Order: sequence, then C-alpha cells, then structure tokens
Amino acid sequence: MAVKRYYTNEKNLLVILALLKSHNIKRVVTSPGTTNHTLVASMQNDPWFELYSSVDERSAAYMACGLCAESGEPVVITCTEATASRNYMSGLTEAYYRKLPVLAIATTHGADKVGHHVAQVLDHTVLPNDVAVYHTILPVCNNSKDVEKATRIVNEAILALSYHGGGPVYLCAETLASRDYSVKELPDIRVIRRVTYADKYPELPEGRIGIFVGSHKTWKEEEIRAVDGFCETNNAVVFCDHTSAYTGKYKVNYSLIGSQDQYVSELSKLRLLIHIGEVSGDYFSGCLGGNTSEVWRVNEDGVLRDHWGKLRYIFEMKEETFFNHYSVGKTPVSNHVLTQYKKEYSRLLSGMPELPLSKVWIASQISSKLPTNSTIHFSILGSLRAFNFFELPDGVKSDCNVGGFGIDGSTSTLIGASLADKSTIHFLMTGDLAFFYDLNAIGNRHLGKNVRVLLVNNGDGTEFRMYWHPIFAFSKEEADKYMAAGGHYGNKSHSLMKHMSEDLGFEYLTASTKEDFIHNSERFLSTEPCDKPILFEVFTNSEDDDFAVHAARNIVIDKSMVLKREIKEKISSMMGDSVKEVIKKIIR
Repeated sequence: MAVKRYYTNEKNLLVILALLKSHNIKRVVTSPGTTNHTLVASMQNDPWFELYSSVDERSAAYMACGLCAESGEPVVITCTEATASRNYMSGLTEAYYRKLPVLAIATTHGADKVGHHVAQVLDHTVLPNDVAVYHTILPVCNNSKDVEKATRIVNEAILALSYHGGGPVYLCAETLASRDYSVKELPDIRVIRRVTYADKYPELPEGRIGIFVGSHKTWKEEEIRAVDGFCETNNAVVFCDHTSAYTGKYKVNYSLIGSQDQYVSELSKLRLLIHIGEVSGDYFSGCLGGNTSEVWRVNEDGVLRDHWGKLRYIFEMKEETFFNHYSVGKTPVSNHVLTQYKKEYSRLLSGMPELPLSKVWIASQISSKLPTNSTIHFSILGSLRAFNFFELPDGVKSDCNVGGFGIDGSTSTLIGASLADKSTIHFLMTGDLAFFYDLNAIGNRHLGKNVRVLLVNNGDGTEFRMYWHPIFAFSKEEADKYMAAGGHYGNKSHSLMKHMSEDLGFEYLTASTKEDFIHNSERFLSTEPCDKPILFEVFTNSEDDDFAVHAARNIVIDKSMVLKREIKEKISSMMGDSVKEVIKKIIR
C-alpha cells in the first residue's frame, strides 16, 4: 500500500513553501538531485504548484527566463548542491541583465561543512556581481526563533525579485534531506509586502495606532503637518525620544512609561505601529513594538527593516505621501488617546521619588530649564536615557550619535554642530567614558564660545554597574579588573579636567553635591554671552546612578505582575522536579 505523503517536516523548507504560496509564486522548474528532493517532493504533493522538469540545470535556468519573460511572473528553479548550482550561472546572468525575477533555490547539507572536504559541498556565500540582485543562505530551523529569522530571510528574498526593477535572486537552503512528509498543512507564516506609490494601499486596521519615530533628520513643516493630519483623523499619537526631532502636537514622551520594571501600561498595547526614522536610542519605548499586532515601515529606501519581528508592509515612499494618503479628505476626530498618554506620563512623573545626585537627577533639574532655541547633544546610553525620562521645552533641539551607536565622537559632533550655527548655544550631556574617549576634541582650535559641556564623572562607566547589566552580577572589584572601566582616566581626579580645560581656554565649573550643582547650573544654563566655552564637571558615584535609574523604573508596581514573575522564576528553577513536586513547592 502506497504511503500518503504531504509536506516535509523541515521548518525552513515549510517557510519557503508557505511564502511562495502567499506571494503567489507557483511556477517551478526542478532539476533532479538529492539535497533538493525534499523541497521538490513537498511541491509535488501540493497540486497548487506548477512543476516542470529539466535534467540540465543550465537549460532549467534558461527555461525559467522564458517563462518569466512570457508570463511576467516570478519563476522558481531548484537544484542540488555542487556543480549543479554552478550551472545556473549563465542563465542567471541572462536574467540579471534583463531584470527577470528568477528565484534560484539551491540546497546544501550545511554551510558549516564548507572547506572540510565533504563531498559535493561548495561555498555558496559569494557570487559574481551580475548573477543575482540578492543572495543569502537559509539555515536549518531548530526553534521558533530560527523560524522567525527564516521568515525574514525568505520574505526579503522574494521581495528582492521586484525591488528597484528586480532581477534574479539566489537562495541557498540548508536541508537535512528528511524523509518525513507528515505535515498536512503549511504553517501560517507572516507575509511581508512592499507598497510603492503606484500600488494599492492596504486599509488601516481598527484599533489603537501609534507612530514610532527613531532618530530622524530635521523635519520640514509640510512633513509635520502630514503627521499631525494623520493623527487628527485617525486618533493616533507619535512616540518620540530626544533623537526623533518631531515637534508636532501629537508627541508622546513614552520612555518613562515604557521603562517601568513592574508595571505594563494598558496604553502599551497597539493594533498598529507605524515605524519611521532610523535607529532609536530609546530602548524603553522600543517595548511598544513587542506589544503591537503589526508594524508598517515607511521609508524612501524601501528596505526591509523588521526590528520587532512584526513587520507586514514596507512603504517605499516619502513619509509625507504616506500620511497624507490616510488623512486627506477625512474628518478630524476627538483625539482622546493623546490625552490618555499625557495623563499617564504626568502620573508617573509626579510619583518620581527623591533621587541622589546622579544623571537622572541632573536631567530632572535642567531638562525644563534649557534655553529656548538652544541645542542639546547626548552621549549614548546613560546620558540619553536619563534625559529621555523628561520632556524638553519647546524650541530646544536635541541630538545623539545613535547611528553607529558607539561611544565615539559625541564631543566632536557637538563641536561640528556648534560651528554650523554659531549663534546657538550647544550643550552636551556626557559620561566620563564617552568624554575621555573623545578627549582630543576639546583641544580643537575652531572650538567656539557657544559650547557648554556637562561631564558626569563617576569614574566607572555607569552602564557596567546598572542592575540589569550582566557585569553587575560581579563585584565591583572583579568587574573593574578587566570587564568594566573603573580606575581609568584619572580615577575621578578633581584636578585633571580643571587644569586641562582651563589651559585649553574653557571656563571650568564643578559640583560634588546637589547644592553645588544647583548653584553652578545657573551659570552653565545662562543665555548671557560668554567669553569662553564652559566645561561643567559633576562628580557622582555608580551606586547612586544605578539607584536613580532603578527608582525611576519602579514608580508604579503591579503586584499581580510581580507574583507572576516570581512563579515563573520558581518554576524555571525547578525544571528538574516532577510536576507534583513543583506544584507543592509553589503552594508552600
């Protein structure tokens, strides 16, 4: 009796099969082989696919060119590894120069076997420039995280067939050559689609909508109007941090809300998150993506950027075009959602406890006092995080090097910006590691009088002493030996930067207490013309900096959430016990 076969049980191949069907790619030219037989057998067991056979891979690739050119639709070719895949080269070159959407799916026993004299295993990582517009390797999937990665890879490969004119794509899939064809239905794999100006736009889903803005270039007035019009007609809000640059009336400073350790606001749950801008330095607002049903990405580059694993559409267009499409001609609605977010933020801010002298306390003291029309720069992580808890006054611009997201260059960037606009005061909030990393910048002979540097020196590198950081598990003595940064750069010397900055032409201010800080901050924030740039060095300690962040992140405590977390941790610690023993221990 013949065995009834369905789809393979290999998860990465199931992703390919499911997404080919979702993207309506059904024509396949197959070439006989061992490593690709599992994929081909699964296609053969599904009458939806339209299969053709060609023993010669060279011929198969050219057959696909003909099918593509005549039908105007993508065509798949698939073969085994070794020189079979090499024989696709000439046909794929033809497809490349004619921009034909041929999807070549070669298969391999595994990229890890390359170079170890395993028979038939070749290196698929490098191709000639004019063979494919995109090429990648799809690993075997062992868990849900691997499936999520495979989903992204295969969607990106399929979208590349038509991206910017399109062309052939080369996808090398690892396979175990499984003989198990027991999967009766293909999994529900997330489909990612690209929308351009000429395409039909999807309908906005019903439910709460938010716009997440990463770091963003200076906004034009018409761009802000477009976003505001969208929010006004769709009851939406704009989630920002201090690199987002958005100054419209629907701005929500979400970092303080999103940062809470033991409380998740109901407002974090979204139906749709529209992602614009580039890299964000606000880790806490990023939690919004994890609580949303789906994400739409809007950017002229049209590139697939699936930050939260929820991406459904990429809109390759100007932001202004996108937001106008979904708002022009629509009737404004009462934006009660904005009021809810602002109320939630105010509630948390009013509950902020008394903090010690620290980055967060410093930010709380000066964020609202920054002069109108000034610009403030931040070094990454600690300084930006502290200020993101608080709103800035209208008319104050802000910036941070979150593109490469490294410790380098914050002072140099400040100086460059200050030279472009010498009539504006440019502030910098920086930690000791970032400051000393870029120390030579303060000796630059072009440095102007409009520069104000606030150096928070705890002699440690606060990030390594944050309670969530993996190095925090080590004692300070252990960590500072080689993992963290204690003891470098003068070890909190109270004279090093005083002498150096004054010799380089700075006015030097310092504080080691809250009283000293409040007194000297008046001079630091003054709008009166200065004869010199100012360096304000504030000495803190890492324990106080850690305590302040912890306090800011635990303003509200949801007891039920704490209980669930404790139960989960208890179960995790008892994984070796029997179910009965676990239940008994939890009850106790």
